[in-house]
Amino acid sequence: MNTLQLRNSFLLLLTAVIWGVAFVAQSVGMDYVGPYTFTCVRSFIGGLFLIPCIALLNRLNPVSPGGIRPSNAKSKDQLWIGGVCCGVMLCFASCFQQIGIMYTSVGKAGFITAFYIIIVPLLGLFFKKRCGLFVWLGVALAIVGLYFLCITESLTIQFGDFLIFICAILFSFHILIIDYFTLRVDGVKMSCIQFFVCGLLCAVPMLLFETPDITQLLAAWKPVLYAGIMSSGVAYTLQIVGQKGMNPTVASLILSLEAVVSVLAGFVMLDQQLTMRETMGCAFMFCAIVLAQLPQKNIKNAEAVSA
Repeated sequence: MNTLQLRNSFLLLLTAVIWGVAFVAQSVGMDYVGPYTFTCVRSFIGGLFLIPCIALLNRLNPVSPGGIRPSNAKSKDQLWIGGVCCGVMLCFASCFQQIGIMYTSVGKAGFITAFYIIIVPLLGLFFKKRCGLFVWLGVALAIVGLYFLCITESLTIQFGDFLIFICAILFSFHILIIDYFTLRVDGVKMSCIQFFVCGLLCAVPMLLFETPDITQLLAAWKPVLYAGIMSSGVAYTLQIVGQKGMNPTVASLILSLEAVVSVLAGFVMLDQQLTMRETMGCAFMFCAIVLAQLPQKNIKNAEAVSA
């Protein structure tokens, strides 16, 4: 491993840590504001943070961070279409996740969310992208892991876990949309647009179902700023930079540590402990995540990316 790859591996590891700890910020934020308010504000903060990042990256490199040449009218249209599509999907996925976190632990939320790494290649079947043996073994292990994580001994699924599972499915579609458009447009600019679209969409249920209170919002400034700046702005930019020149399988394996970090962060910061049953579920899920991302001959694996 050369110096550049070592540096990029560290950046991706830092990204996984930021995203894993973000589950704690999202959980703590619910002590002060509603889920739609939290998601709305963090999205706008993320979008605003990326504006100077885009200006800086453009100055350092006239070719965009995604390797796309300066855009013409057609690519600008694709940029906005991609940003809006990603923003809509991010809105629904984030809202399901934020509400679900209110009813489950951050560790379980992290591992169930990571199930998107299994779902993405399965959805790829509809686009004629075949899955290899490791993916199918990963699916089997993930189903067992989800059973131990989500299904209680009375054979009922917990409400929060169900919402997080829906969130994982929505994030899978979000990843496929990103995968399609980042080959054609600047990924960082598209991310900036998606955050503003997500914020605008979340503002509707925020105003309809919640009563935004500036005092409560200021009281929640730490988790809101962390989720907006660190999780949305910083982590996404680190991921864009860190994946350059890296084997995509190695990159996604490092990023999948987000789920492990979420468990550790929940234990250290919130004193949330998993039962033996839930710990077994996490172990099965982690094995499934690793299996699904192992390189396979003549099989193009879907690349997993976090919001």
